[in-house]
Amino acid sequence: MERHVSSEATIDFEKMDGLVPAIVQDAVSKEVLMVGFFNEVSYRRTLESGFVTFWSRTRQKLWMKGETSGNRLRVVKAFTDCDRDTLLFEVVVEGDGLVCHEGTVSCFTRPIAMEAAAEVRA
Repeated sequence: MERHVSSEATIDFEKMDGLVPAIVQDAVSKEVLMVGFFNEVSYRRTLESGFVTFWSRTRQKLWMKGETSGNRLRVVKAFTDCDRDTLLFEVVVEGDGLVCHEGTVSCFTRPIAMEAAAEVRA
């Protein structure tokens, strides 16, 4: 898959009232670690610092993931989707590697029962 590199990625913050979802993925294992939201300020701060900084919708403030736990998310690569309204950050986790506030590597640990499991073909 070819990826186009743009030094000036314009993100569409207008679609969702100034916010865009951001997926955080382990750069090595490719496991999805968490999802958060960015506004223009947190996006700029992430690009400048090299560490994922979200916009907290509940606290209405910026927060660098890991600022208190030490499990910071160092950005290795960053992408936007074709509509430029979602971000993907490939990261290396600093600290003990437990990204979720519940003490797990990933926030995605709760399976949902599916009535009819779809067959997966490789």
